[in-house]
Amino acid sequence: MTSNDSERLSPLHDAHQAAGASFTDFAGWQMPVRYSSDLAEHHAVRTAAGLFDLSHMAEILVIGPEAGQALDYALAGKLSAIANDQAKYSLLLSRSGGIIDDLVVYRTGDDRYMVVANAANRDQVVEELRDRTAPFDTEVFDESDDIALIAVQGPASLSILIATAGFAVEGGHNDGDDFGDRVGALKYYWSLPALFETHPVLIARTGYTGEDGFELYTAPDNAKQLWDALLEAGAEQGLVPAGLASRDTLRLEAGMPLYGHELTTETYPAQAGLGRVVNLGKDTDFVGRNASELGPDASAPVLVGLMGHGKRAARAGYPVYASDGVTGADEAVGVVTSGALSPTVGVPIAMAYVSPRFARTGTELHVDIRGNRLGFTVTALPFYSRKKH
Repeated sequence: MTSNDSERLSPLHDAHQAAGASFTDFAGWQMPVRYSSDLAEHHAVRTAAGLFDLSHMAEILVIGPEAGQALDYALAGKLSAIANDQAKYSLLLSRSGGIIDDLVVYRTGDDRYMVVANAANRDQVVEELRDRTAPFDTEVFDESDDIALIAVQGPASLSILIATAGFAVEGGHNDGDDFGDRVGALKYYWSLPALFETHPVLIARTGYTGEDGFELYTAPDNAKQLWDALLEAGAEQGLVPAGLASRDTLRLEAGMPLYGHELTTETYPAQAGLGRVVNLGKDTDFVGRNASELGPDASAPVLVGLMGHGKRAARAGYPVYASDGVTGADEAVGVVTSGALSPTVGVPIAMAYVSPRFARTGTELHVDIRGNRLGFTVTALPFYSRKKH
């Protein structure tokens, strides 16, 4: 998976090259940014399905009799309360209440959890988890290099999984006859231990696109065969390989924050609309609890959605103003964290941190886009949801 000390390659790298992918550096990994066009891949996920390689993500196992209690102390949520095979979105907070990383945690057994972290934060998350769980009867193992991750996202994702030959439920029928029923019954943020051509695969109904979809964890040696089988089964249903560029516009439309943009160590969860993820009701201490109870200052910026007019997109780092620079006071009130021309909605959309005074839905603001201040309206997130469409 590694070509040299500074460049990491996915176990699917050769498959991406053969498919004509363009690559980008992402947290030291060479990952496919697109295969055909960002727009085509985005629309495929919204209308049919896209296949993503997410093998750069970090997977960290926390195992032991006190694994649940250890994670309750280490993270903002109550992980000991989730059932076997259930998943939960959580946050790793600093002692001052900022966000070190956002995570998905799977309970894979009575005393086993898998923490999925962002690639750029892998080393820090491993270090923090080891430090925070040290007083507990548990061990932390960084298994990132031994796990590949493939995501099938889109309205056709379930039927594509069912159509893919070689799947069986772990402990189910040997011929896989019950696979379709079992995976179809899987609820959002639940997982299913399965087999693909006798190789273990954890299938989770999770994703980062705003669509129905599944994420499949397997051994790197099994990844290419699984990738090819999914593409073959999904060809008639419109499945295409999709890169990180479309994944970014999909998650932005769905109002999902991205670490390093909407989430940072300087950001309190409450500012990002994630206050509910911090479980102040749990009866145990956790790292960042005191700071979370105090919360951010009342004047601290809050995350909002912005919807523009015309076709010019606001990008991360662009300043937000309360006026157009021609009329009224010239007051900078915030900054854009992510922005794009939305392929689905058809107008510029962005997320931005703005002063609470200007965060009300319907407020008219302006973004400085290369010297021109263009109008944007504060809009409730998400911009797109399956229920709306």
